[in-house]
Amino acid sequence: ELRTRDRARKLINKIDAALERIVEGTYGYCEETDEPIGIRRLEARPIATLSIEAQERHERLEKTHRDD
Repeated sequence: ELRTRDRARKLINKIDAALERIVEGTYGYCEETDEPIGIRRLEARPIATLSIEAQERHERLEKTHRDD
């Protein structure tokens, strides 16, 4: 139950951040590259902050650091 509440709280924070980006006019743009995030990605994951390419780079870097 604690884990479920923690996940719900994190999701709410991400939704709040997405709403704030809408207000600021930055929603739909990658936080790393400032390029537009593809509409299909936003439809699948409306809280996305990175483009597919930037997300994949981020995941590769994380994996590299974990493997060290």
